[in-house]
Amino acid sequence: MNANISFFPVGNGDMTLVTTESGRRILIDLNIRSAADDPDDATPDVARLLGDRLTKDSDGRPFVDVLLVSHPDEDHCRGLRKHFHLGPPSEWSAKADKIFVREIWSSPRVFRRASKNNPLCDDAKAFNREAKRRVQRFRDAWGFVDDGDRVLILGEDEDGKTDDLTGILIKLDDEFSRVCGSTDPSLKARLLGPLPQDDVADGELLSKNNSSTILRFCLKGGGIPDKCRFLTGGDAEVEIWQRLWQRHKYRKDWLSYHLLQTPHHCSWRSLSYDSWSEGGEEAEVCEEARNALAQALGGASIVASSKPIKDDDDDPPCIRAKKEYETIVAGVNGAFRCVGEYPSETAPAVLEFEVTRDGLRVKNLANITPSPSRSAVGRQPLGHG
Repeated sequence: MNANISFFPVGNGDMTLVTTESGRRILIDLNIRSAADDPDDATPDVARLLGDRLTKDSDGRPFVDVLLVSHPDEDHCRGLRKHFHLGPPSEWSAKADKIFVREIWSSPRVFRRASKNNPLCDDAKAFNREAKRRVQRFRDAWGFVDDGDRVLILGEDEDGKTDDLTGILIKLDDEFSRVCGSTDPSLKARLLGPLPQDDVADGELLSKNNSSTILRFCLKGGGIPDKCRFLTGGDAEVEIWQRLWQRHKYRKDWLSYHLLQTPHHCSWRSLSYDSWSEGGEEAEVCEEARNALAQALGGASIVASSKPIKDDDDDPPCIRAKKEYETIVAGVNGAFRCVGEYPSETAPAVLEFEVTRDGLRVKNLANITPSPSRSAVGRQPLGHG
């Protein structure tokens, strides 16, 4: 089978399913809104759309191999308790028929940075409890755990709290191919964030948005390694992208991509310290942050997981951010697309990419209105290593 990357229409939120060539399914974030349960409401039923793309294991459980919540904002974990099984595998119920999660990928720094000013919603608290349960299970079982109890820790915790978890710990900047306790030769992922506290000077950097997990995937296509590089970074804002450029400008190939999911639903705040609503066209781009997000390879696609983008004061999504991304892909003969506009604003559907031996392509491309980015003018992205 070919690898696929599916972006679900969840408004200003994220819900992305990566299916590797080997058949592993990695779900990054979820935003399953209760309005979809109302047959008279136009909100897409993304729970059903996700279920259509899953299979059942030998015990009859619909499952994902991996669930990653990039950071604990509600629009990245809404619907978790209702639709996913949490707790010991033995407690899964055929009557409830919830999605079984073989392995969780979790960053402890995401939850360290919750506070009175950055409270957690109930679904985020539930994810945190489940990650902690699995870590404790790993400790109690001396590492001998099975599906439903598995966890990978993405990044070291503060004060040495993960020093005894080397068997399930992925350190910052490491590249890994482990899924559910074994190596998946069709996948590599590099952990680029969250950045450790020592690397940041401003307390604002410790917000939930700026603790977002940032991963760059390399996917095999048609049996050929590295046919698609996919960069995703939750809601990481301008400070983080600026620091990533400072860390990696001499190895910018680590930031290169064929597919980029725009941070924070095409927010201007991922590209600039200036307010769009206050500054308008006078708002200045942070060049270093833009450089980090501009390492587009030939024919690259940039996708905004957001509601339709209008020429107004909204942020996110922001029309000025869209123009910057359009300029980036114009320089490599690529395309910008918005999930909330595919194939139309009134009936958004799953925007799905397939990774073949010839590279990345959009499924059902005929249904997509051509992006004006192909004729965009302006600054071009810096070269990619």
